[in-house]
Amino acid sequence: MPVAEVDLHVGGRFRVQMLADDGETYDVSGTYLEVVPNRKLVFSWAWRSTPERESRVTVRIEPDAEGCELLLLHEQFFDEAARDAHHHGWSEALVKLENWLDLAA
Repeated sequence: MPVAEVDLHVGGRFRVQMLADDGETYDVSGTYLEVVPNRKLVFSWAWRSTPERESRVTVRIEPDAEGCELLLLHEQFFDEAARDAHHHGWSEALVKLENWLDLAA
């Protein structure tokens, strides 16, 4: 990941620049709207290329019998195509996270 900047508090901003397998760079940023340590993050999400298409992401970590479960809700998309593209992107990212956590265990 070429860039990862985080100012983690309500009103703070983040910026992440991602490098795809094909060499394409994607740049996203947003503002933290809610921060509950170890439990919940809510933040805006807008690509640098389309800042007017801001959406909203909620990430929750819930305890369960096996340890914890990560719940991710991304909503308020500009259109169905954006929704579908983000579903694909988040799905890939979460599989990579799961694989990394399995290796780290």
